[in-house]
Amino acid sequence: MAGIKALISLSFGGAIGLMFLMLGCALPVYDRYWPLFVLFFYILSPIPYCISRRVVDDTDAASNACKELALFLTTGIVVSAFGLPIIFARAAVIEWGACALVLTGNVVIFATILGFFLVFGSNDDFSWQQW
Repeated sequence: MAGIKALISLSFGGAIGLMFLMLGCALPVYDRYWPLFVLFFYILSPIPYCISRRVVDDTDAASNACKELALFLTTGIVVSAFGLPIIFARAAVIEWGACALVLTGNVVIFATILGFFLVFGSNDDFSWQQW
């Protein structure tokens, strides 16, 4: 039952994050849909970590090159997701208020993605690998 509550709270967090992203795009004051390119970063961010979890077996090593490369690529994707709206705002493609809404949505979405891997990432009875 604890897994169901976590799944519901994570889906609520994702919905709130997407709401901030949509508000940054669709409010009549802003009316530009360029920040929707951040959705690609949301999709790409968990992929390196998922691939490294499949490739590497968990031997209690202090560090692993594959996992560290996956964390490096994931960090680059997350930083790019935060940088893109700022670059759009500096280039006057979007307004600064839309940038703030998109950055708020980024924080919520990436916290939700992190929470998903923290809750369902262990190899317990209730794991995301079952799905």
